Amino acid sequence: MIPRNTTSRRPATALAASLLAAALGSSLLAGCQKNDAPAAAPAGAAAAGGASSAGGAKPNAGPTAVGVVVLQTGRASLSTELPGRVSAARVAEVRPQVRGLIREVSFTEGALVRAGQPLYQIEPDSYRIALDSARASVAKSQAAVETARLTVQRRAELLKIEAVSQQDLQDAQATLKQAEADLASAQAAQAAAQLNLSRTTVTAPISGRVDLSAVTPGALVTADQTTALTTVRQLDPIQVDISQSSAELLRLRRDLAAGRFQKVGGDEARLRLLLEDGSSYPLPGRIGFSGVSVNTATGGVTLRARFDNPEGVLMPGMYVRAVLETGTVEQALQVPQQALQRDARGAASVMVVDAQDKVERRAVVATRAFGNAWLIGEGLKAGERVIVEGLQKVRPGDTVKPHEVDLAAPAASAPSGPAR
Repeated sequence: MIPRNTTSRRPATALAASLLAAALGSSLLAGCQKNDAPAAAPAGAAAAGGASSAGGAKPNAGPTAVGVVVLQTGRASLSTELPGRVSAARVAEVRPQVRGLIREVSFTEGALVRAGQPLYQIEPDSYRIALDSARASVAKSQAAVETARLTVQRRAELLKIEAVSQQDLQDAQATLKQAEADLASAQAAQAAAQLNLSRTTVTAPISGRVDLSAVTPGALVTADQTTALTTVRQLDPIQVDISQSSAELLRLRRDLAAGRFQKVGGDEARLRLLLEDGSSYPLPGRIGFSGVSVNTATGGVTLRARFDNPEGVLMPGMYVRAVLETGTVEQALQVPQQALQRDARGAASVMVVDAQDKVERRAVVATRAFGNAWLIGEGLKAGERVIVEGLQKVRPGDTVKPHEVDLAAPAASAPSGPAR
């Protein structure tokens, strides 16, 4: 029996095993690649689809929505608000006209007094004595006149029988005239003494409200002293001094001459007052005086108005604002202030929506401010649509979607001023 060669067969077996493992690995790799191909295809298709979608057109957003107001004409009462000071219509400083001690103060400070009402009593005793002396002098002069008259009568009778000379009669007549002159002088002195005595009672020169007293009982006062005892101010009616620029007056006169405004109340203008706390004074006033000269420092003209003041609400020195009704525009065209735009040169314009809903820039002339609106003189007409909301989103030529905005309408009467 021949023994087997085991050493030569082991290498062949190892080689066959290696070849089998390589074949199995190749078939597994091919299977994986085959299975992955369908998954890659959908991914590529998705990428291609996304690129196609990104390259498509953007959807249209439509016309821009804007808010508009439809212009309408109406009656506008123009007024100007001006600062002013209340002053008394009449002011009287009370001063003594005779010398003496104050015996009594006969009024309540701050009260209303009537013309002729006693305010102070000056010590009158010395003036009564002076009056009595003057009366005695008058009586003495009257007696002298009577004596001289009788002497003239007697000498006239004696001259008829030539018992006295003509010279004697003439001397008696001269004595009578001198006695009559002395009597007239004494009577004048009596009247002066009576006047001085009456002046010891210091009375109110006008009716009004009396101020604080500068003296008390026991104070010595002198005739024509510089310090007033008190002051009486007439407060009903009372006046208000207001200032208006000369340029504003000139503009108003030009507008009146051109027929743009109508005068209020003929040659007089009505006034309303706003008090310091913002409330309105209930009674109207009227201009009673217009200054004829321009203040060189302020360029203004003083207007003086008069108001009834039965309750004493208005007091001298009070600061007020006078609302002056300057005229009326019958066909006023008002544009809200937010609709008006100005360029770098100050030219005014508005954005208008035409019948085709296209935006148009329109140059206008704003004559003056009127409350929260502008009065338009040229460039617009009633019925046109003006943009007030969304101005920053549109340009001339754009197509828009307008909707009417319900703004608070400008007041029919509001403080106004010139265009700026």
